[in-house]
Formats: sequence, structure tokens, C-alpha cells
Amino acid sequence: MIVPPASTRMVTRRQRAPAPPVSAGPLADRWPARAAATLAFASAAVTLFWTLGGTLLLDTVGGAPEDLARQRTPGSFAFGTMVVLVKVTAGLLALALLGHSTGWLRRRWLLIANGTAAAILLLWGGAIVLLGGLVLGGVITPEGAADERNLRWHVYLWDLWFVVWGALIVVAVMRYRGRRS
Repeated sequence: MIVPPASTRMVTRRQRAPAPPVSAGPLADRWPARAAATLAFASAAVTLFWTLGGTLLLDTVGGAPEDLARQRTPGSFAFGTMVVLVKVTAGLLALALLGHSTGWLRRRWLLIANGTAAAILLLWGGAIVLLGGLVLGGVITPEGAADERNLRWHVYLWDLWFVVWGALIVVAVMRYRGRRS
């Protein structure tokens, strides 16, 4: 039998079996809860910074929240601390979606609490992003003068942050509901 030299031999590709589909394992399944918690804790950190006297980017918030943060009164400190605690609690609720439910009551409570947080974030953030976008786009004109600089910060960062955070909670809740206890 004559064998052609290796350089002239036709090499055929082996037929490969198709790769199995990537399963939604624990990490792929749970990233939205981790991302929502990260946004919650980051938002709490920014609020804590302002509550403790920091002023970096505080002027981008404007209105009553900025005024309250600049007051440095016991009441404004208490309010800022309460907001920080609410945001930390929302982050912990998102992290609770990483675990397996231990009972129908706990599972139901987690779904209701996270669903409520998502609804508040989406409605509040979504309304401001939508209305702010309409003002910036010239579609609607407010009665008074609008602070376009602060409005841009709200539309493109502060309130959009709430929308993304709320949407991540929705995805995390849907994935949590899909897992069996």
C-alpha cells in the first residue's frame, strides 16, 4: 500500500458532537439577585456619604433631597439614616433570593417583599426618567424653569439606577420562582 507524504494527505475534520446547551446553573441563575443587591448597597453608600456630610455630586440631585442633606440637623441625619437602612434592607432582600426556600411562608414573603421593592423602584424611577426625558426632549414644557443639569443627572443616572435595580429584582424574582425548594 502506498501512503502519500503527510504534506499531501488530505486531512478531514472530525465530526464533533454539538456542545450541550449551557445550563442555567447556580451562577448563571442567580446573577440578577447579586447585581440588584450590588446596586442597592452602592445606592446606600452614596446616601450614607451625603448623610455624613459629603458633598460630591450632591448638587446633581437638587431640590428637597439636596436641601435636606445640606441641613445637617438631627432630623435630616435621622431621615438620611432611615433611607440608608431601607436601601440596605432592599439589598439584603435581593440577596435572600440566592438561597433556597425553606417553607412556603418564607418563599411567599420574599416574593412579596421583593416584588414590592421592584414595583416602587420601577414606578418611581420610571416616572422620573420618562417625564424628565420628555422635558429634556422638548415634548412637554414645565410651568416653572426646569434645572436641565439636575434633570439630566436624574434621567441618565440617579433615577435610571432605580429602574435598572428594579428590573434586576424582577428578573431575580422570576428566577427564584422557577427554582424548586
